[in-house]
Amino acid sequence: MSGYRLWFILLCILAPTFVAGQIPASDQMDGQTELNHKRWALMLQQYVDESGKVNYTGFKQDESALADYLNYLGKHQPLGDATKEELLAYYINLYNAATIKLILEHYPVSSIRDIKQPWGRKWIAVGDQQYSLNQIEHRILRKMGESRIHFAINCASISCPKLLKVPFEAKRLEQQLEEVTRGFINDSLKNKITPDKISLSALFKWYRNDFTSSGSLQEYIGRYSKKAFAAKAKVEFIKYDWGLNEQ
Repeated sequence: MSGYRLWFILLCILAPTFVAGQIPASDQMDGQTELNHKRWALMLQQYVDESGKVNYTGFKQDESALADYLNYLGKHQPLGDATKEELLAYYINLYNAATIKLILEHYPVSSIRDIKQPWGRKWIAVGDQQYSLNQIEHRILRKMGESRIHFAINCASISCPKLLKVPFEAKRLEQQLEEVTRGFINDSLKNKITPDKISLSALFKWYRNDFTSSGSLQEYIGRYSKKAFAAKAKVEFIKYDWGLNEQ
């Protein structure tokens, strides 16, 4: 066999390897590969404190990096073989990053509600589609039958569940959802629980059906509350504070 022919055969065998090697594993679109959230993780660590408050002035300096991350997510949406955990993690991160971007585009602002159609405008690119925050929350996330997403997505407001300082990841999503749910329910600024009365965030009023598909609201709260209360404890709802969750 001539040297030229041998080289040609080797090139045909190895060429696919070289091409695939140019594509980071995190960018390959299959249901088994995790996306690369490093840039989002760095921004969360730098601009979000332990209480979930956001340094929007600082975040503004990295607005282009945030836009790049959203563009990256838009080009790497989950495929049909993605697991429920992968889908949930993807859309939770997308929702939270998009909410921050929305605030930065109008900053300084006192409340997300001061922005025209903050949840209804379609501007978030996923593949060749444009989505609104409402669509991501109500038509995608809530349709997956996971009530704990309400404590994972952040609406940039004081009464919202706090923004986690790390991205959500499919491989540890169960742990993260339990963490944010337990943290929110036991946050005395969000809910006030006594033996005879539980005063709850308005989230439990707005999305009550999501929390009571397999039991009462009291039973749901009881699974996570550190404080004991009567099974028939009176339920009240606390007025929501839409002020910006700013440091």
